[in-house]
Amino acid sequence: MDLQSETFNPADYSWRGISMTPEAAAHVRELAQKQHVLGLRLAVKTSGCAGFAYVLDTVTEPRSDDLLFETEGAKVWVPLQAMPFIDGTEVDYVREGLNQIFKFHNPKAQHECGCGESFGVQAE
Repeated sequence: MDLQSETFNPADYSWRGISMTPEAAAHVRELAQKQHVLGLRLAVKTSGCAGFAYVLDTVTEPRSDDLLFETEGAKVWVPLQAMPFIDGTEVDYVREGLNQIFKFHNPKAQHECGCGESFGVQAE
């Protein structure tokens, strides 16, 4: 019996991308200007009770495997390996009480943990 395993290569796919609301784009542009960086990187890491957590970091130099998504002059880079988990995500910037935070509207997130810090995805 010949068992061949298929390998998943994110570079072989056409991605919908990452979008930002006008509020998120304005905040990313403001952060980039204040911190003298190009924009933000949106990645994921294994974390929390639901499986994955979003990771935001500033970008001074894009990595070779980063995909660039730009909205109204605001730039967000995403590592190619993160795309299967966050493709189609809309990034928003909202006020919750006294706090202002980025919110992620991810169509791939099947469930979130109770604290809202992590999310899970279902294999396609």
